[in-house]
Amino acid sequence: MFLQRNLLKRCFESKERFQHLLYNPFSSVSAPQLPPFDHEPKPYKGPFGDEILQKRKQFLGPSLFYYYQKPLNIVEGKMQYLFDENGRRYLDAFAGIVTVSCGHCHPDVVNAVVEQSKLLQHTTTIYLHHAITEFAEALAAKMPGNLKVVYFVNSGTEANELAMLMARLYSGNLGMIALRNAYHGGSAGTIGLTALNTWKYPIPQGEIHHVVNPNPYRGIFGSDAIHYAKDVQDHIDFGTSGKVAGFIAETIQGVGGAVELAPGYLKLVYDIVRKAGGVCIADEVQSGFGRTGSHYWGFETQGVIPDIVTMAKGIGNGLPLGAVVTTPEIAQVMAQKIQFNTFGGNPVCSAGGLAVLKVIDKEKRQLHCADVGSHLIGRLRGLQEKYEIIGDVRGRGLMVGIEFVTDRKDKTPAKVETAVLFEKLKDLGVLVGKGGLQGNVFRIKPPMCFTKDDADFLVDALDYAISGM
Repeated sequence: MFLQRNLLKRCFESKERFQHLLYNPFSSVSAPQLPPFDHEPKPYKGPFGDEILQKRKQFLGPSLFYYYQKPLNIVEGKMQYLFDENGRRYLDAFAGIVTVSCGHCHPDVVNAVVEQSKLLQHTTTIYLHHAITEFAEALAAKMPGNLKVVYFVNSGTEANELAMLMARLYSGNLGMIALRNAYHGGSAGTIGLTALNTWKYPIPQGEIHHVVNPNPYRGIFGSDAIHYAKDVQDHIDFGTSGKVAGFIAETIQGVGGAVELAPGYLKLVYDIVRKAGGVCIADEVQSGFGRTGSHYWGFETQGVIPDIVTMAKGIGNGLPLGAVVTTPEIAQVMAQKIQFNTFGGNPVCSAGGLAVLKVIDKEKRQLHCADVGSHLIGRLRGLQEKYEIIGDVRGRGLMVGIEFVTDRKDKTPAKVETAVLFEKLKDLGVLVGKGGLQGNVFRIKPPMCFTKDDADFLVDALDYAISGM
């Protein structure tokens, strides 16, 4: 009973603090203004947010959540900007996880999808169609080593499910190893790969082992990859009897708070896993396609080549599209039985996916991410020197995390303050994501057309919001 009263007391105090900080007036200094942008949104004639929210509560599953105390009704998007029902423009610094390279409604991608839709929307892979083979060829050309066989699916969840199936069939083993703090999808199988009940349901999953998270900022071994890798070896030696099916990891954790793994970690772990008969899976759902700036794929930042790579979200610039790429040897085990996905690689998604790859190359998006991301991170680290509440600024390119703490020494999560800043940034016209176990990390993953002016506005808005607390 005491624990319940204590918990209620803390919740009440947190709510009181949230309300106090949220409604504390902004600084008397003028708020920063969005950079100019030459686009006039169309007049919105649909239902407004309050009506949509009521219908959503009535007809959609209660597990759906939304951002902000008063959720936004977003009705139009153009490149790195979004517009609400009143025509107000927001800098989208988060939905880049799905509009990875091109930005909202990029004309090249829109045109490819529309033109293909006019000809043929769907046909199964029992017939031939050029779109799927052209897309697969272009995607395979982006992969290093012998990663040359492509399977198309509809989402990152499906991609990771298929990768896990491949690993088990190819190795002949069942045990899978995943990181704590990871996120790999929403199906029963991929939920099992996610160690934390904070995000997913505690459904028992046999033969899945979770190892210590190699987080350089919060991890128990700091940046010491050797000690983190030893934990993997211990799980194999004592948890899976020396054999394992596979190891899966995001090469930069997304939902976990834009966490870059300890340097050298994957190289050590890949060697351990392969010696135990397993295969190595890189989840590139959020970190792929040049977003890191320094490399096209996140796993390249660790100097490794996986056996299987999964990807989704930005692969189609918002289309329901995912893919698994592997070697011919591993792919061969799938030929023993029928492996089929009704909508995987359909002509419309294939045309859109191919257009995305072409835009990345044509507009030099990887180089752009390196340049703009370096500028953004530099400015954020300058802000970190100014405010104690910013405990860590991390990331590569346009995959950036800002972790807020109330005490830098103890790294105490600033949960309430983060929630307040989240609301204040929205009021200033900036939309960011939240992540981390305690919800105290801003996830900055804008469309890759994000500019230095946008980066400056984001940092200036954050500076303004913190100064008013």
